[in-house]
Amino acid sequence: MKLEDLKIIVTGGAQGMGRTFALELAEAGASVVIADVNEAGLAETLEASKGKRGKVFAKKTNVAEESEIAALVEFSHKELGGLNGLINNAGILRDGLLVRKDKETGAIKKLTKEQWDAVIGVNLTGASLMVRDVVAKMVETGSKPGVIVNMSSVARHGNRGQSNYTAAKAALAANTVTWAREFGPYGIRVGAVAPGMVETPMTQGMNQKARDALVAAIPVGRIGLPEDLWLAVKFVLECDYFNGRTIDVDGGLSM
Repeated sequence: MKLEDLKIIVTGGAQGMGRTFALELAEAGASVVIADVNEAGLAETLEASKGKRGKVFAKKTNVAEESEIAALVEFSHKELGGLNGLINNAGILRDGLLVRKDKETGAIKKLTKEQWDAVIGVNLTGASLMVRDVVAKMVETGSKPGVIVNMSSVARHGNRGQSNYTAAKAALAANTVTWAREFGPYGIRVGAVAPGMVETPMTQGMNQKARDALVAAIPVGRIGLPEDLWLAVKFVLECDYFNGRTIDVDGGLSM
């Protein structure tokens, strides 16, 4: 698809990769709705979009809430005059070892169900319901071709301290194949992009020692930038023969 023909939702559009994706799309002439729980961040993205070729709209949305997803899709279809794309980018971290023994007290600590549910609720259930409702609207209105980009992660291969995140991102990559097969008859492609470590507000909150060790292990010698990931997302959006696959963009970290 041509970027200028897109009428697309970008979740997690208040900051980080989502903001970059939205602004790049607007620069190319696409019509975009950004969604996030961070109202201040949404306003900043809207301000940054002024003067670009495409139109950008914003709607506060918690993708862990089914009713808010439904409202977002209806809002987007109305404001954009249709809907033919989704960048499924919203995500959170609640890291922790599944089980660990405290070095000082010997007490056994477990990942809490609240930590598990929070990540699964946003990163998997919310992401899946976003796909469901966007595709349902496309099919209902006969909008095709259409394209979905799921943001997975190289953590889907397994990563210490991220059982919840790994489970969600692995499921998204697997369902990229499932959904490509299901939605093909409707003219809708589904692809995924799996970032490694990227400079975003989420990774900036990491433990500094762990962050430094991870960056040191990246063969290209630096942390990724949201602009690096945009190049992969752009490819998925534009290449009409790309479908049902996940592209790792990690600087060689997962080799």
